[in-house]
Amino acid sequence: MLSRRLFMIGLPAVALAACSSTRTPVVQEPQIDPYYQAMYGALLNEKFPVAAMDLRRVDPQFWRQEVPYITSERPGTIVVDTPQRFLYLVLEGGRALRYGVGVGKTEALVFRGTATIGRKAEWPRWTPTQAMIKREPDRYGAYAGGLEGGPTNPLGPRALYLYKNGADTLFRLHGTTEPYTIGTNVSSGCIRLMNQDIIDLYARVPTGAKVVVIN
Repeated sequence: MLSRRLFMIGLPAVALAACSSTRTPVVQEPQIDPYYQAMYGALLNEKFPVAAMDLRRVDPQFWRQEVPYITSERPGTIVVDTPQRFLYLVLEGGRALRYGVGVGKTEALVFRGTATIGRKAEWPRWTPTQAMIKREPDRYGAYAGGLEGGPTNPLGPRALYLYKNGADTLFRLHGTTEPYTIGTNVSSGCIRLMNQDIIDLYARVPTGAKVVVIN
């Protein structure tokens, strides 16, 4: 009788254990530092509002940050390291402000050497080059007459125009309508930055600033 009673007492617990299921662990999404959330937040005081960045879609190494940087270039110089997809604004004391960039699909589409910022523009007008139209007529032919600045303009909210020996090289440092491609080779040759970053860089460098493009 004793063993039968013990069996009956233990039965509900055994039955309950048999019906229980294993809990699925909850995966916590990484938390973005509020400092970077603010840095890449929406900009509503622009001529056209600039959307906030979803930084989960961009590798953190390509977020704007100050880093050690040893170079013989003078402070105020822009150095674009196309193989690494970084743009550096040289600061004092062996430091630089580093931005992530997107570059041309092939080496032939990327400017190399030294230039200067010959012109700056806010919400610039964009006109594809004849080479671009010839290379991809279905994509660029419709814009042969140019496209006014705005949210759909490939140059984004700012553009810095690279000149060499007083002539436009047709290469630009600019924003983008595809911010999640930063860190890749996707553009038609110019150097693209996240929109918050090109606005920041635009405010820091004057016309005439030196640009060095490493390729």
